[in-house]
Amino acid sequence: MANIKSAKKRILVNQTKALRNKMTKSAVKTAIKKVDAAIAANDKELAKAELLKATSAIDKAASKGIYHKNTASRKISRMNLAVNKMA
Repeated sequence: MANIKSAKKRILVNQTKALRNKMTKSAVKTAIKKVDAAIAANDKELAKAELLKATSAIDKAASKGIYHKNTASRKISRMNLAVNKMA
């Protein structure tokens, strides 16, 4: 355990930021699962609506540095491809 005041503060700040990052990643994963569920149900309108929400969530996470920009781009691209392949 840290003895220096600034080190103790860094530990607290890092825990707070880690929790915030975890919440954001969880929200992104949930949004992706909703898109996948809509694709599995073959509901194109719902899939498109959920795709917009998921894309927004991923872009926000990437802008905050939670996801690398290429990772975010790859996730969005794969979801777009899956939705566009629907009948």
